[in-house]
Amino acid sequence: MHTKKIGDNLFLIDLETGGFQHLIASYVLKGAKTIIVETGPTSSITHLLSSLNKIGVATTDVAYVALSHVHLDHGGGTGTLLKLLPNAKIIVHPRGAAHLINPQKLWLQSQAVLGYVAEIYGKPEPVAEDKIIPAAEGMVFEAENTLGLKVVETLGHAVHNLSFFETLNKGVFTGDAAGIYLNEFNVVIPTSPPPFRLDIALASLEKLIRLNPKFLYYSHFGKASNAVQRLKDYALQLKQWASIAEEGTAKGQSFEAIRDRILAEDEAMRKIAPYLKAHPIFMKTAIENSVRGFTEAASKTKT
Repeated sequence: MHTKKIGDNLFLIDLETGGFQHLIASYVLKGAKTIIVETGPTSSITHLLSSLNKIGVATTDVAYVALSHVHLDHGGGTGTLLKLLPNAKIIVHPRGAAHLINPQKLWLQSQAVLGYVAEIYGKPEPVAEDKIIPAAEGMVFEAENTLGLKVVETLGHAVHNLSFFETLNKGVFTGDAAGIYLNEFNVVIPTSPPPFRLDIALASLEKLIRLNPKFLYYSHFGKASNAVQRLKDYALQLKQWASIAEEGTAKGQSFEAIRDRILAEDEAMRKIAPYLKAHPIFMKTAIENSVRGFTEAASKTKT
């Protein structure tokens, strides 16, 4: 298990979901009040709790749990975790709240889309409605003095994706709004499952760029510097994928042909394709589902 201090009052926890390192991160802002950003899935909650203990955070210290969105890999463990955090409230987009209160539909959809990956993540447990704070753009949640989170609505990956600007170190917890950061290779790749809206995703990236952050804190995975340039590069990458998908769809190419062209023409994907194809989770999420988001969007545009 890997727990690391990555800034003033800021810790990264590698949840080691399914035994995989550098897959899903939780973050902890430690102040007079403690804020956890991302719970990860149900199967990783024991790792999260153990890491909190290692950095000296008692379960009674946690005031807020901030979720970028409620997909299983980001917020699936919320119900399980909250049973052990007596003072904590959940910060989540209003559109995601219902899936926390009654996660059955989310679970069934996740099984249908993710297959065996959903089983690795584990089934989510419900959250009591009175524990939920529906978060709105610009809301600020303080941990201590200048340490806190400002809510930024960043739709695109999901219709309920939030990012959080961290006010002390000047970084952004991006959820999936800025892609997946594979820190071992120093590359970013899209996370764009259907239904994916390129225009909305690009608008969210512009919003993050205007914040002029110093760092990006990726849920997948870790802290990255040169934040603004990374956001700009990611926008160009999304446009490249969209162009390939639209051209391939117009020519009647198969999903597999479009996917293989993306893997060949995107420099980042070409660099790490063997790694992704060998990874049982990323093969499903970072290749199949992400490419499908673009091909389905292109098909809708064509019709």
